[in-house]
Amino acid sequence: MGILDIEVWGKDSRKHEECLGTCKVDIAALPLKQANLLELPLESCLGALLMLITLTPCAGVSISDLCVCPLADASERKQIAQRYCLQNSLKDLKDVGILQVKVLKAVDLLAADFSGKSDPFCLLELGNDRLQTHTIYKNLNPEWNKVFTFPIKDVHDVLEVTVFDEDGDKPPDFLGKVAIPLLSIRDGQPNCYILKNKDLEQAFKGAIYLEMDLIYNPVKASIRTFTPREKRFVEDSRKLSKKILSRDVDRVKRITMAIWNTIQFLKSCFRWESTLRSAAAFVVFLLTVWNFELYMIPLALLLLFVYNFITLTKGKVGSLHDSQESTDLDDEEDEEDKESEKKGLIERIYMVQDIVSTVQNILEEIASFGERIKNTFNWTVPFLSFLACLILAVATVTLYFIPLRYIILIWGINRFTKKLRNPYAIDNNELLDFLSRVPSDVQKVHYAELKLCSQSPLRKKRSAV
Repeated sequence: MGILDIEVWGKDSRKHEECLGTCKVDIAALPLKQANLLELPLESCLGALLMLITLTPCAGVSISDLCVCPLADASERKQIAQRYCLQNSLKDLKDVGILQVKVLKAVDLLAADFSGKSDPFCLLELGNDRLQTHTIYKNLNPEWNKVFTFPIKDVHDVLEVTVFDEDGDKPPDFLGKVAIPLLSIRDGQPNCYILKNKDLEQAFKGAIYLEMDLIYNPVKASIRTFTPREKRFVEDSRKLSKKILSRDVDRVKRITMAIWNTIQFLKSCFRWESTLRSAAAFVVFLLTVWNFELYMIPLALLLLFVYNFITLTKGKVGSLHDSQESTDLDDEEDEEDKESEKKGLIERIYMVQDIVSTVQNILEEIASFGERIKNTFNWTVPFLSFLACLILAVATVTLYFIPLRYIILIWGINRFTKKLRNPYAIDNNELLDFLSRVPSDVQKVHYAELKLCSQSPLRKKRSAV
């Protein structure tokens, strides 16, 4: 409850950073659990910073030893479970659940020091929460035996566990990483996770043993799904990469080909290339148009979910965790800007890089959007697919019994009065917020759990030698 120091920085395309101004906020003078709108003039420059600050007590975050495990005590576990039971679904909607992570040990880590040892510590990240273990020096098989608890704000978040080598005053060396979606956690079971590289594309060296418990309220989690996803405060900037650009082009091409094949199938029905298929399509068209009602649209989507679920249980569609083709992306090396007398040429190069980088990001967004729609219907995340089925069933019943004009009227009144009811409300699209929780094909590869039989590239090189 002290002084909050704020700095505003500007950054140009050449990675040159400049401080534009500073300001201070006295946290102790602000009331708790209340939105405070502040306009703060920047020192040493013109301009002001408009901020909305809300002080909320942080509960549920802790670090302890194995002997003081919160969920190990039966009475405390029962009390926590009661807090997130269905009867309390409408109390404090932002408090979705609690996650407990036991970081037990790591084995066979990469030797980062000249002595053939490492000084490993483990960093855990969930959304914008970051906790870390202590450092164990000169050890390739460290045992931390620490218990971490996180409050869950969004059950669709991903727990990232990264092992680093402490290197004094220098930045720590990377030793491996795993990404674990919360909904894939198997409660109370110790699991061995093969460490991956920075891109989460390939196996690295070593493994880490974790034991996790997740308690959450499914109603609160469902409501949270249709609100904007929290943005990461610390996020690596995307680098321009020829291989990533090529991969994104291929992803967009696959989606385009799927749409093209669908159009060609419809054209083949019109051309009577197959008499049986065209006749069946013609009969279906006549029956559908003659008996069409608006409620049939969500009903048809619901039937598609049911069809994919049935084929999934029969094994015709791949496993829920079946990883897509993973393109081997080499680690991009950081290249420093070279000084040159031809500044005009350098400016053009940076301009071209910005344009290509923008195109790369747009392609990735398009590909991810199409893949998320596909993965919703493919039951990649059963919780989200079941939630979509529930929404479609409600929409079908609603459209069947309630005239469309009443539904549009209710929707319009809600949109027009949203800012009046809550001046600080963030404009959002519920459908896009829902899709943002569905993983793309690339994210499925990142979150896929590697089997113990997987051999890392480092071991392959050693065995080849």
